[in-house]
Amino acid sequence: MNKIFPSAAEAIKGVIKDGQLLAVGGFGLCGIPEALIDALRDSGIKNLTAISNNAGVDDFGLGKLLQTRQIKKMISSYVGENKEFERQYLAKELELEFTPQGTLAEKLRAGGAGIPAFFTKTGVGTMVAEGKELREFDGETYVMERSLVPDVSLVKAAVADKSGNLRFNLTARNFNPAAAMAGKVCIVEVEKIVEIGELAPDDIHLPGIYVHRIVLNATPEKRIEKRTITEKSGA
Repeated sequence: MNKIFPSAAEAIKGVIKDGQLLAVGGFGLCGIPEALIDALRDSGIKNLTAISNNAGVDDFGLGKLLQTRQIKKMISSYVGENKEFERQYLAKELELEFTPQGTLAEKLRAGGAGIPAFFTKTGVGTMVAEGKELREFDGETYVMERSLVPDVSLVKAAVADKSGNLRFNLTARNFNPAAAMAGKVCIVEVEKIVEIGELAPDDIHLPGIYVHRIVLNATPEKRIEKRTITEKSGA
């Protein structure tokens, strides 16, 4: 089975549709599938619910899909870097399901592991727990969280072999493996594709059984969200 597609547009074609639940890997602007996001923007697909730690910035990452109003709802944990996100939410133009960061990661991990729900203390007594089942264990109150199983996951890796085995680059791994495992269909954007067998077994972070489509983006922009430079005295 050939998993490699000639372009990001071809990779999402026939898979992503209006109204779907989508998971997107990355943390801030680190480890985001830039080419796949651009292809999704250009496709005009709309009414999406996007699961992501955050929504990028106004003109990069998922922020591009907010500008084009292709996202109707975000399931995320941090929204502080995107003014358009804030504007749409306060104007009631965008639905938002706030989810604590660790809970969001576990909801994706559980979805990929076939676990329908789990209990956590995080969020008890806050708006996060509103409308959810509470249960007591050993004298402590826990809230039940449902797992997430997106229709499609868009992820970013450094290297893939032709079977879809993936290696991530340092902190760019972040939410990507959990998002990949949870999705019914996983599309991965990589910077390098190698032959089967070139990745040592112990060097594989995610097995190819989770990956359905691969697209090469050898020169991503990799924008830095906030560049901070220390000034040297006397400079």
